[in-house]
Amino acid sequence: MGMLNQGNCMKAWERVEEGKRQGERGQKGTATLPFPSSQRSEMEVNEPLHLPRLSRVAVCGGTHGNELSGVYLVRELLKVEKRENERDEERGEPASVMMVLSNPRAVQQCRRYIDTDLNRCFTHSTLNGPMSDTAPYEIIRSKELNVMLGPKGSREAVDLVCDLHNTTANMGLCFIAYSDCDWISLHIFKYLQRQMPDAPLRFIHFDVSCKESYSLDSVGKHGFAIEIGPQPHGVVRSNIFTAVKSSVQHMLDWVRFFNSGAVFEGGSVDVFTMVKNIDYPRDSETHNITAAIHSHLQDRDFCLLHPQDPLFQTFAGETLRYKGSEPLYPFFINECAYYEKGIALSLARKRRVVIPAIRVQTDEERQESEKGFASEEEE
Repeated sequence: MGMLNQGNCMKAWERVEEGKRQGERGQKGTATLPFPSSQRSEMEVNEPLHLPRLSRVAVCGGTHGNELSGVYLVRELLKVEKRENERDEERGEPASVMMVLSNPRAVQQCRRYIDTDLNRCFTHSTLNGPMSDTAPYEIIRSKELNVMLGPKGSREAVDLVCDLHNTTANMGLCFIAYSDCDWISLHIFKYLQRQMPDAPLRFIHFDVSCKESYSLDSVGKHGFAIEIGPQPHGVVRSNIFTAVKSSVQHMLDWVRFFNSGAVFEGGSVDVFTMVKNIDYPRDSETHNITAAIHSHLQDRDFCLLHPQDPLFQTFAGETLRYKGSEPLYPFFINECAYYEKGIALSLARKRRVVIPAIRVQTDEERQESEKGFASEEEE
């Protein structure tokens, strides 16, 4: 699921290195941290970073056609989008929020996908690969979305992509991102924590490079997936829908505050970095699963799993225990859609990430930043 932009560079996979160079020069105006967040001093955290304005935002639903919270929310928002755009034009404000139904064919059939998982089709190699007449529908659609929202890794890409997903696992509301130092995404998450104090919110980090990041949200300069559950696929639940709607409204409020010049104070958030996936026990000949998630673990997403804790229960009644060497946090426990992917659950480490204060760049700072990039490209 995913997103990454730590600066205003031409190629997404070059952003981290660009951030390091800017850090060495002592410059601001990039979201990239030039050294680990744990080494930042409190003074540095309180010094606001000046980040580019978020002029174009995309809210996407239906990347998986049977995850209905995002489908119905995008449909609902599309009803008012035209009125909002007309009103903004009358005020002289550019329309900045785009609603996207990502996989319309799968949505129409209420299926996760038609030919292949769309949310695995946004790697650099896939987006830039050759196209044939027999290409799977989702490959074709990923290239269309890359034109609409990207191109991925370019200056033309939308500033922020928020992709809406549901899970059958008991995960509450999670941000899923490819960066643990994208200050825009982390500040939005921190803001939602304050605005939705009764909702269990968590930030999951998939440590994957920009070129290999595979989900729709990675097309934007910044981006994340909002994953919320438990909700069965092909079903919409009012409480889950309401939570998704609230989270999107708060996210868009944050963007408006940021663009208006508000300063967001630094702080810290807990980040769960994915370590590994665990598959179900399987028959060596048939490859059929031979056990289910143990009842002591089922629905206990983000509850620490210790070595020797019950992990699976075989269909013959035997308890299989976790054989890892360290306690880790499980999530996506018994996710319905992951049976085909060979994933019974994922495991993560939790750590505290310090985030700096931020504010939007002024017009003068933006012009200076663009001049700096232009001169470096000439070199």
